[in-house]
Amino acid sequence: MKNRLEKDFLGYLEIPENVYYGVHTKRALENFPISGLKNHVELIKAITEIKLSVCKLFMNLKKIDLKHGNAIISSCKEILSGKLLDQIVIDAFQAGAGTSLNMNINEVIANRANEILGFPKGSYHPIHPNDTVNMAQSTNDVFPTAMRIATIRMAYKLIEKGNKLSKTFFKKGNEFKSLIKAGRTHLMDATPITLGDEFQAYGNAIKKDCDYLQILLEPLFSIGLGGTATGSGINAPEEYKKKITNYLSKTTKLPLKQNLDLFEAMQNQADFARVMGGIKTMSLNLIRITNDLRLLSSGPNTGFNEIKLPEVQAGSSIMPGKINPSILEMTEMVCFFVIGLENTISLAVQAGQLELNVMMPIIANSLLWSIEYLTNAIDVLNKKCISGIKANKEVLRRYAQSSLALATILSPHMGYEKTSEIVKLSKKTGKAIIDLIKEQKILTDEEIERILYKKRLQ
Repeated sequence: MKNRLEKDFLGYLEIPENVYYGVHTKRALENFPISGLKNHVELIKAITEIKLSVCKLFMNLKKIDLKHGNAIISSCKEILSGKLLDQIVIDAFQAGAGTSLNMNINEVIANRANEILGFPKGSYHPIHPNDTVNMAQSTNDVFPTAMRIATIRMAYKLIEKGNKLSKTFFKKGNEFKSLIKAGRTHLMDATPITLGDEFQAYGNAIKKDCDYLQILLEPLFSIGLGGTATGSGINAPEEYKKKITNYLSKTTKLPLKQNLDLFEAMQNQADFARVMGGIKTMSLNLIRITNDLRLLSSGPNTGFNEIKLPEVQAGSSIMPGKINPSILEMTEMVCFFVIGLENTISLAVQAGQLELNVMMPIIANSLLWSIEYLTNAIDVLNKKCISGIKANKEVLRRYAQSSLALATILSPHMGYEKTSEIVKLSKKTGKAIIDLIKEQKILTDEEIERILYKKRLQ
């Protein structure tokens, strides 16, 4: 492979002739061979949209030549279409603030634009990564702005999938609304509920999480682009600072607005901690709900066996015919991972110092990975598990009639003392309370049916 020679203020480096990145990216590749994990594609695209918007504004301000600007825009559109994404090679664990990723994108845009104009890669003429593509910008205002754009877009997808899951729970709640079952508190028998009540509650829990997350996204629409290095806006023309947010809003099709305090926008990344807190809360609820479903479907012969999950794959390499709650298990593992990333974000958000939080790359990627994985897990959970759950009606009824907690409902009709005697006898003989009541002819079948079922379902 042939190489080309590029220079920065540290000296010369050989770079493969065919690549679109340059010397800054090459140094970062040598410095940070850490994980092999790349920066999230939505973050890359959001940064590219900023470059495109800045170029359009400076073309209108006559600071970028029309021909050169069109080449930059074409280069940006290629990245946005996915054609040059393989040239964005920076590791997710990189130099602070995201300078390496910003420069990687600047170099790719510049080299591709120069190529479109008929100049070789590495010439950086007439398009320069810093002087042209990064004009009036700093990593310090570009990166947090891109984080906000990418997070909003991806969180919308998470909310959409979450609401679909909630609706499926509501649908199941309606399907199961007439099925009485034993309630359980402390994992012990409690007064009866319906299976529909349980699923309706699951639906409401997820809906609340989605609604809360929607509220937490609102501060992300306020961006600090125009603050450049420290929030002062140094090296950015006043007309640029006034107009760039509107240009970026048109590019992204998001109702962005400029933060009234550009210094705060640079220093404080707590908005992302708040959003991640909402995502963590959703994960906690999903763990709780999927644990319930694993219990309710356990067995089938030695567990609760009150519901039947869709069978999606063999559950054992040694036990023939065994079926496990595989989708529920996957969902919980994703949630555990997300909760771990929430701790990473918390530590990174508080690690900001003075005029800048340099930990933005790990905040951005941890948040975007969390949203992507949780969105995918919820989609699979909904389609391959919740929508296909069936009720084991006879098991539900048998457990409901066997529950000692039926005494609470029957006590007003039988009297406290008589009910206590029946409960004591049930414990001693192992017979169900209902059977003992029938044997002793304390209540008729019609009375029992009305008290336990018909009245409960009205």
